[in-house]
Amino acid sequence: MIQVIVDDLALTKADAVVRPADETLGPASPAMARLDDRAGPRFADQRRVSSSLKAGSAVVTGSGDLAAPFVLHVVIRDPEIRIGREVVRRALISAWQRATDWGLTTIAAPLVGADSGQLSVEEAATLLAETFPAEPRGCPAELHIVVDRDSDRVLVEATVRRFA
Repeated sequence: MIQVIVDDLALTKADAVVRPADETLGPASPAMARLDDRAGPRFADQRRVSSSLKAGSAVVTGSGDLAAPFVLHVVIRDPEIRIGREVVRRALISAWQRATDWGLTTIAAPLVGADSGQLSVEEAATLLAETFPAEPRGCPAELHIVVDRDSDRVLVEATVRRFA
């Protein structure tokens, strides 16, 4: 099930939030830097990596002070690869696999790639809807696409309906 909500990702109740990141799990956009600030210093410690990650991968960490207990970091940028549709697709598929591994049922996600300006709102929503597993009884089972404005909610809902 996919639902579109207007909310603050830091306050959204879910098992995990999706966080677009670079190869060192640094924030991929100013919006994610603000999320990091809300998550606090404990989150900075939890997302330290010993080696760089490849774009298209995903990892799970604790969430610091966020409402959700876990963060699914989707690596959408590294020094060799720029943010693009195929990288975001691979990273989201990796995220859903990690969610399955960890038994995470409800996932909250921003429009991955849209806040960095590389994808349109519609492209980002399409990727979320296309890649999210259709199994209603497995993990993950619910995706809450979190947007900032009601106008974005209307567009994203229309996009998601095409995949229902």
